[in-house]
Amino acid sequence: MKNTIVLIMCLLSLSAMAQVKGIIYGSRGETDVKETLYGAKVRLLNAKGGAITDEEGKFDLILPKNLPDTMVFSARGYFSDTVIVTKKDRFISFSITLYSDLLLPDVVVEYKKGTHSISRLKTLAVETISSGELRKAACCNLSESFETNASVDVNITDAVSGAKKIQMMGLDGVYTQIQMENIPYLRGLESSFGLNSMPGTWIESIQITKGTGNVVNGYESMAGLVNIELKKPEEMEALYFNVYGNRFGRTEFNFNSGFKLNEKWSSGWFAHASTSPVEVDLNKDGFRDIPMGTNLAVLNRYKYEGEKMQAQVGFNAYWDNKTGGQTNLIRNSGVDFFDVTLDSRHIDVFAKTGFFMKKPAHSIGVVYNVKYQTFEAKFGNREFKGEEKRGYINAIFDGIIGTTDHKYRLGLSGVYSDLNQQMGSLNADRLEIVPGVFGEYTLTTSRLSLVAGARADYHNIFGLLASPRLHIKYILTEYTDVRFTGGKGWRVPNYMIDNVSLLATSQVWVAPDTVLPEISWNIGGSFSQQFKLFNKKGSFIVDYYHTQFENQMIVDRDANPGLITFGNFNGTSFSNAIQAELSYAPSKTIDVRFAYKFLDVRAKYGGVLQQQVMIPKHRGFVNIGFKSRNKRWEYDLTCSVFGEARLPQVQLADSTLSKDNVSQVYPILNAQITHIYKRWEFYIGGENLTNYRQQNPIIDAENPFSSSFNATRIWAPIYGMNIYAGLRFSIKQSEDKN
Repeated sequence: MKNTIVLIMCLLSLSAMAQVKGIIYGSRGETDVKETLYGAKVRLLNAKGGAITDEEGKFDLILPKNLPDTMVFSARGYFSDTVIVTKKDRFISFSITLYSDLLLPDVVVEYKKGTHSISRLKTLAVETISSGELRKAACCNLSESFETNASVDVNITDAVSGAKKIQMMGLDGVYTQIQMENIPYLRGLESSFGLNSMPGTWIESIQITKGTGNVVNGYESMAGLVNIELKKPEEMEALYFNVYGNRFGRTEFNFNSGFKLNEKWSSGWFAHASTSPVEVDLNKDGFRDIPMGTNLAVLNRYKYEGEKMQAQVGFNAYWDNKTGGQTNLIRNSGVDFFDVTLDSRHIDVFAKTGFFMKKPAHSIGVVYNVKYQTFEAKFGNREFKGEEKRGYINAIFDGIIGTTDHKYRLGLSGVYSDLNQQMGSLNADRLEIVPGVFGEYTLTTSRLSLVAGARADYHNIFGLLASPRLHIKYILTEYTDVRFTGGKGWRVPNYMIDNVSLLATSQVWVAPDTVLPEISWNIGGSFSQQFKLFNKKGSFIVDYYHTQFENQMIVDRDANPGLITFGNFNGTSFSNAIQAELSYAPSKTIDVRFAYKFLDVRAKYGGVLQQQVMIPKHRGFVNIGFKSRNKRWEYDLTCSVFGEARLPQVQLADSTLSKDNVSQVYPILNAQITHIYKRWEFYIGGENLTNYRQQNPIIDAENPFSSSFNATRIWAPIYGMNIYAGLRFSIKQSEDKN
């Protein structure tokens, strides 16, 4: 009887005090390898009880009668974690991962950075544009993703094709290395029209690095590096779609979906379709201001996360077809008309594999990419045809020397490029095979961080080329950083596809006798100051970069108005770029950014050292963002003012030479309002709200086959104000409550 009473009392006690079990893992973060922790502590703050994990990292603990309580998990060398336990959590099994305290800087950056930020913790000055920043504008494709950014300019190349190119530090986009998650992107045949191929809704963030990048990324980073991070399958929306339309008839639909296949595999699908079916000729010059056409794109990726390795594999394909040139009224009149057609087709397969080693902070990663691209263009009587087959591989070994204060990277890379280009009687076929080897050392101390690297690449045509690079950051005070960067980059120019928009003129092309690698030396630095004004945070950043070229491929439009001469220039050509940016948040709901940029980009044109054409020396920038306290309304306003730019001297219809060889100062004003309601977002906005337009953008538009026809002297918008509206809908993936 006594034993029975004891048993009943024990059962009653268990009904009030339940047992929980669990296992605690530790992660060093560098490799994501988890290991069970022996001797980790588990404490209940209110009940004062606790437990210690065994050799297998397991623990069990009796919960008290009075709940809720806070359960604290801790281990030496790891950050502690907490869980609130309630009566519903009785008899539950926990799986807890603690992260090394060496990861503190990275955790702080990810948590505190806003929609636009420059990391204080990285050695290189990396500017990040997040998905939140991209939502401040229509951001229909990559070319429209920099509207709220002062570091990257996007310019229209001509008045008939709709092509856009980016510029960094006043240099053409071909000198900026563009990557998609560290895989080369927009190279070769994509360099002129590829910006339209990547929808902004696919993008998670964009990282912008000025100057030469790390040697790990390759040899082509001469003016800067733009890395595009897509949404991750395990983190992106379960369902997302975006519908957009503007006053010019352009409509667009984007669809994303991410889901977990099982505990280790996840997948993401991305789809895009856009069309411009309406003919627009606002300036009544007989030419379509915006090409008509269709763009279709799809991307699918899979991600595997295992204990000893990670892997990703996917494909990306798109088809872009545009028709510009003269309007239907002229086409149907029975006379010869100037037609512009562009047809671009692309498919590539990419993969990444990462292998974790038993030794902490040591790993091996390999990146693979295979691409096939065709591009055909017609500008009146001129035609261009191109085909590209490209392969890329990059293998990287990461390790440390003693501690994570001393890191190193070693690697091998390989590039295969079979590029065929044909334009009339001109031919620029080339097969390139470029194996490379590189090494990089990173030193991190309390104030000084340094990244020193070098790579050597052997080009099958031009032989061995070396690329040394150095990056230094020094913390002057708690709020002040100074950075220095210097190094060498090189590329082999493709004078045809890099300048295909210049077919929109009657000027005769003079091909180069030989093509040599362009080599650049870039040095520069930045000063960053954090401050508080009226107890509100702000920052001030100023940077300067100088780029000196050897054998730069010069496009000379000044030597003879009837000719466009291409050739490697062995004299002085350089770029000086200064940018100052002030960011301040006067309240929790308002963010303000001011920027000023000065560009001095010179080379010999027409035998005279002078500013490169179409590049304003001065640019001002203001961005104001407001978000309501309930986070349902967002307002964004961006104003850019572009200074004067030198224009090429051209022949006019009366056979005289142009006198207006300097552009006007003009503003561009963009604004957007977004309303958020549960899973829905409704937005309306305007671009170029001042309705500024370049008058008569096409020279001798009435005679498109004459010797004076020219549609490439474009320095400002040609179709005026644009009003757009759209909606977004998203459903998040269900969170793993365990």
